[in-house]
Amino acid sequence: MGLPPGPIALPGVVPLAATANPASSTALYFVSRGDGSSFFSDNLGDHNRAVDKYIRGQ
Repeated sequence: MGLPPGPIALPGVVPLAATANPASSTALYFVSRGDGSSFFSDNLGDHNRAVDKYIRGQ
C-alpha cells in the first residue's frame, strides 16, 4: 500500500471547512456499530445502552 502522496497530517479543504462550520447536532456521544457506521447519542444513558449493544453484544 505505501504512504499517501502528501503529508499525513496535512488536512484538505473539506476537513478544514467541516471543522470551521460543523453540522448542527445535539449528539454528545458516539459508538462504532462495527460495520463502518456510528451510532450517536444525546445523553449518557442512551450511549451506555448503545455500547452494550454494539460493543458488548448484550
